[in-house]
Amino acid sequence: QVQLVESGGGLVQAGGSLRLSCAASGSIFSINAMGWYRQAPGKQRELVASITSGGVTNYADSVKGRFTISRDNAKNTVYLQMNSLKPEETAVYQCNAAITTVSRAQTVYWGKGTQVTVSS
Repeated sequence: QVQLVESGGGLVQAGGSLRLSCAASGSIFSINAMGWYRQAPGKQRELVASITSGGVTNYADSVKGRFTISRDNAKNTVYLQMNSLKPEETAVYQCNAAITTVSRAQTVYWGKGTQVTVSS
């Protein structure tokens, strides 16, 4: 069994920063891509950023230059550094990861999410 657990969400003023973490644990053989998504009330979930096992990153246009995704492969953890946050970025932030388990099953796993609230 595999679990992804996010942390680091909270309340921040506009222009502030937060750092999210997502740790994967369980019967993991390897992890390929990892990513962060967000879903605001009444809106569809959207990709914020992703990173491959080799460190190649991809960002939504709206966060380029302000957010940075990184990962620590030894810790099976992905991070999202968010700077210059805007009120419209208030959302539940979820991580996901494409994982190969020790039984060689390949599945995309999701965390439960962490709330980020940006006050104006």
